[in-house]
Amino acid sequence: MKRGKFYGVGVGPGDPQLLTYKAIKAIEECEILAIPVSDQSLSMPLLKSQCSEELRERYQKQCAAYQILEAATEIAEIPLKMVDAKEKLYLPMPMLKDKEKLKEIHDQCARKTAAQLQAGKNVAFITLGDPGIYSTCLYIHKRITRLGFETVLIPGVPSFCAAAAKLNVGLVENRQELHIIPASYETEDSLFYPGTKVLMKAGTKMPYIKKLIAENGWKVRMIENCGMQGEMCYDTLEDIPDEASYYSLLLIKEEKE
Repeated sequence: MKRGKFYGVGVGPGDPQLLTYKAIKAIEECEILAIPVSDQSLSMPLLKSQCSEELRERYQKQCAAYQILEAATEIAEIPLKMVDAKEKLYLPMPMLKDKEKLKEIHDQCARKTAAQLQAGKNVAFITLGDPGIYSTCLYIHKRITRLGFETVLIPGVPSFCAAAAKLNVGLVENRQELHIIPASYETEDSLFYPGTKVLMKAGTKMPYIKKLIAENGWKVRMIENCGMQGEMCYDTLEDIPDEASYYSLLLIKEEKE
């Protein structure tokens, strides 16, 4: 029996119109849609047939990537075949920093995914933004690759590119450097790199980050929930709230105000 292929599919940052045709084609051709779920009630990988309708709706609503797909099906020019009816594989992706616990969960998710591939089914793991940038998809992708299955990564529009476009600003010019920083970790030293800094998922550290920006006189703009419901743009440091959502992205320029 021919083994299935694993696709890591980037669905873009939020706006369903930014979903690429290549992503659509892969999703349509795969028998199984793998959905990352951070809901604490999901402790092990489960197929759609193993979940109640209430749980399926809960997991799908909680997954931003799946919400983008649902929105895309409402756009006439983007007919995504059988997204709702397609077999689903719900994979637990809790927001933990315990490396051993995460490794155990990711190994379990990879084994469940590999079983579907071994049965000859293609699997599309949908992920917000691009699968190569701080993506939960990579945890499964690298394990599946090591197991010898064929794997493909399909790029999506990164959140920081969409945010810069929404704010109507460029990211870098000429010899300027661009630094992508995961703000939820201890990466404060990175703020002093030259060029433009992009702080992803900065919501939990907003007061401290704002203090550093004010002390150094950096130019900053922020977008919250880019392309999603509740999107907000902030043009100055004073406008940025101390409490912001998980999907908050800051663009910091090295030039002074």
